[in-house]
Amino acid sequence: MWGREIDGRALKFHLAGINNQNFIMADEETGSWWQQVSGEALHGPLKGRRLADVYHEELTFGVWRREHPEGRVLRPDATNDKWKQFSEDWEAKTALAPVVTPADARDALAPRDVVIGVKANGAAKAYPLAVVERQGLIVDRLGDTHLLVALGDDRKSVRVFESSIDGRPLEFYARPGASPFQMIDAETKTTWDFTGRATAGALAGRELKKLPALKDYWFDWKLYNPQTSVYALGQR
Repeated sequence: MWGREIDGRALKFHLAGINNQNFIMADEETGSWWQQVSGEALHGPLKGRRLADVYHEELTFGVWRREHPEGRVLRPDATNDKWKQFSEDWEAKTALAPVVTPADARDALAPRDVVIGVKANGAAKAYPLAVVERQGLIVDRLGDTHLLVALGDDRKSVRVFESSIDGRPLEFYARPGASPFQMIDAETKTTWDFTGRATAGALAGRELKKLPALKDYWFDWKLYNPQTSVYALGQR
């Protein structure tokens, strides 16, 4: 998700095409073309400029509604169903298309395996969604950043947090059978919910810092992060 202002000027965008199964957006003010995945202008007067990153999450509506009971929902334009036609059978159709990133025989992942991509302090790492679903809660380290990858009790929503409080790394484990999702840190026995907020215990009221995460195909994540590492089940 990107902010649409450049130098204080709000731009209007429309779909211009697809590149390696990423949207190419054109702004109506300058005609510049922008890459969906990077927010960078690839062509036109604003070439080389980047849109500001806006923190976002991919959650199921059930989780979002539980956390934001007073939240509002954007209603699709009932007079224009072109978006429905465009997205119909999208996954099945794109699965038949070739990918730009060459497959590497040494890769542990297939090109269309879904990963949760995380970047911190210049380092990048891919967490295969299948491993996240199997493990539920992953405690890891990316460079100097201690982090955890949490799977919601809906088994679909994923969040990534920095797992340090006041510079002190904490070890976490998921509370078995808890619904909604809960986790506990081993150091203080504080209970934390899926928003990263401590709900009971010595650290009650504190919040873990959320880290941006991108749910993406492996081939696409690898293309834009060629030095990425890949998390393996049980790795620390």
